Amino acid sequence: MESIKIIISKIKDGSIKEMWEEFKWMMVYAKRYKKEILFYIFLGMFSTVMTLVSSVASKELIDVVTGHNVSKAPMMAIIMISMALFSLFFSSIMSRITIKINIRIQNDIQADIFDKIIGVNWLDLSKYPSGDILNRFGSDVSTVAQSAIGWVPDIVVSLFNFIATLAVVMYYDPTMMVLTMLNAPVMLIASKIMMSRMRKYNMKVKEMNSEMMHFQTETFSNVDSIKSFDLTDLFSRRLRNFQERYKEVNLEYNYFSIKSNIILSLIGMVIQNMLFVWGVYRLWTGHITYGEMTLFMTQSSRMSSAFNSLVSIIPSTVNSTISAARLMELISLPKEERAQDDYENLKESVQDGFSVELKDVDFAYVEDKQVIKSSSLQANRNEIVALVGPSGEGKTTLIRMLLGLLVPNSGDAVLKNKNGDEVNLNASTRKYFSYIPQGNTIFSGTIADNLRMVKEDATDDEIINSLEIACAYDFIKQLPDGINTQVGARGLGFSEGQAQRISIARAVLRDAPILLLDEATSALDTETEKRVLDNIIKQKPNKTCIVTTHRPSVLSMCQRVYRVKQMGVRQLDESEFGALG
Repeated sequence: MESIKIIISKIKDGSIKEMWEEFKWMMVYAKRYKKEILFYIFLGMFSTVMTLVSSVASKELIDVVTGHNVSKAPMMAIIMISMALFSLFFSSIMSRITIKINIRIQNDIQADIFDKIIGVNWLDLSKYPSGDILNRFGSDVSTVAQSAIGWVPDIVVSLFNFIATLAVVMYYDPTMMVLTMLNAPVMLIASKIMMSRMRKYNMKVKEMNSEMMHFQTETFSNVDSIKSFDLTDLFSRRLRNFQERYKEVNLEYNYFSIKSNIILSLIGMVIQNMLFVWGVYRLWTGHITYGEMTLFMTQSSRMSSAFNSLVSIIPSTVNSTISAARLMELISLPKEERAQDDYENLKESVQDGFSVELKDVDFAYVEDKQVIKSSSLQANRNEIVALVGPSGEGKTTLIRMLLGLLVPNSGDAVLKNKNGDEVNLNASTRKYFSYIPQGNTIFSGTIADNLRMVKEDATDDEIINSLEIACAYDFIKQLPDGINTQVGARGLGFSEGQAQRISIARAVLRDAPILLLDEATSALDTETEKRVLDNIIKQKPNKTCIVTTHRPSVLSMCQRVYRVKQMGVRQLDESEFGALG
């Protein structure tokens, strides 16, 4: 009843259409697994028949024993034991098959949603905390997967279970059937009481879980900084604040559940006692046998359970739309702009190198708050170009624009071959770039694993050559396992300078025409920094190298230097950047 009220309210406020779209989105996945859904339906119906046959056999056995007709007892006992053994064997086999299907389906749906999330526009996705994305990808995907596959079988099997059990009871005693049906209003009351608050608490818990996961992810990713600033007590208090809020939500819901369960249990007890009294009366008057009375008691409970399953499908479906909505919100974000033809058209020019150019570009992350305004820069093959300027002025924004992660609000960002052919920078042209971002970007695994991420078929010699160019092989060859040395998460076991050189080697191994280093040499000494950049230009010809830096030491190697300051990009003349160097 409460579900109907919610749906009516949604019709009035116009949101029922959204709920229907969410439901249809889930059912798209259900259509992919028609065979599995039919299998679940068969399994559920077969299990119902088995249980009913076992209950009738139990009833017959009781009647045989109480009627002293022991001649039929062995047969009934054999039937019951056979059914029990078959049920045990059948359920074990089906459990194995079911878990395989469930895992495959959940993995398929998770992989599909992962691909869709990872393909959305970077700027739009970056507005969501990482913990929130992880929670949606984990908990909400699981909910959608279960609902997409289980919704139809649940309805069919629960309805079949209810009707079949009702038919068995009616066969033996129509009056008992009517009394058993009194359980239905109890389930309706349960749905009415629970439904409205269930959705509210479900959303609260999901939002709280997202906040908690974001806090945990952020904390453990920055545990070194937390320890360095001696902030462990602060973060411990923050965790306990989260836990306190989570506790309050759950205790409030628990208190509500306790009160509801007491009332519903009392009503259920009254109905069960009515059934028991009626059964005793019918037994005393000789209208039913002991076996039939036992059958009535067990089937009454089964009908309650079956009706409960039917009623609960509505709130569970409504709640699953919450998860669907949260996922749809992510995958409906704008997709990255891709122009595969641009990538293909420039393939033949890779060996000759490329120039990149920003022409009078404007960009703002938030409307009316510009980061870059009317700015231009150019970097040609066989050049090192530097971007200098204070932190937070837009150097990293320019790098993201070159990578096609950001699109200028106005102006042009282009990639140009030696013949002057131009294409707009986008997600497809990103394949022509090797990027070394700020911070530690080393993953757990071996050193070779980290490098092969960008070139899976790279030989050991190619890896060693890239490490030599990045001035990293001198310390790696001294390790017991060399390039096969295990690396901890975030480069654990290596200094910041060593981790940076491994990252540079990975970018060199990618062997893309354009190399972007975003403060990527900040942990290197001046001599090593110059040697690395010199190696890249000399040993990898036709490279275009763009460096963002706060350090003037490398500027003497640059053909051009741009100062990024106060939303503008200005090219310095030789005397200006010579003075900086």
